[in-house]
Amino acid sequence: MRTAENSCVYLLPHLTSSMRILDIGCGPGTITCDLASRVPQGHVTGIDITDSVLEQARACANERHLDNVTFAVGDIYALDFPEASFDVVHAHQVLQHLGDPVQALKEMRRVAKPGGLVGAREADIAASAWYPPSAGLDTWRDMYLKVAKWTGGTPDAGRRLKELARLAGFEVGGVTAGASTWCFSSPEEKAFWCGTWKERVRGSGFRGKAIESGIAGQEDLERLAEAWDAFEWEEDGWFVVVHGEVLYRV
Repeated sequence: MRTAENSCVYLLPHLTSSMRILDIGCGPGTITCDLASRVPQGHVTGIDITDSVLEQARACANERHLDNVTFAVGDIYALDFPEASFDVVHAHQVLQHLGDPVQALKEMRRVAKPGGLVGAREADIAASAWYPPSAGLDTWRDMYLKVAKWTGGTPDAGRRLKELARLAGFEVGGVTAGASTWCFSSPEEKAFWCGTWKERVRGSGFRGKAIESGIAGQEDLERLAEAWDAFEWEEDGWFVVVHGEVLYRV
């Protein structure tokens, strides 16, 4: 499960209790709710492009008895908020899926208050590493990058965040860039990560796009699922996802 601690720790030292935060691409809301718990006198708004996932986010907030968080459908290219509405505008694993991440950052900058922060963290799948070697996971990485590019995404956004900030008009001196990782090595961690990808190659939007694009067929995807299944049971298995992360001072 994604949490503030494992997915946006770079942002946490900058939060104060009364901040207004916008969490873009909030998905099931686990990070959003963590952020809300850290600004008890403030408020967090989580938006996502589809309403169905927001039901999970609202359930998460209800379970945690949070009354300072709301969720709504929203478009990162046209945020339905006035200028200078938020102290912090945050996006996790969003820009890599966009064809125009620069325009998205401009819009994030627009709704941030002067002196506020825009934060982004993006995976760099090409930089992922694992052990022991797996030809199946090599194929998965190549296929992921091809499908992402075919859909118009920016799969190398993680390593390009400083450049994207400059192109979006942020002052170079106001940009702090770094990196962090997810590491899956325990049986529980491998079960989560490998299970996630087995599900994606067998039945998610990734599968449909891979087939529609002609990049892969059903048999190819089943072999990928089998590779993930085998990796889950590797006694010495270790998988690292590298992320770029930046804070832009408005």
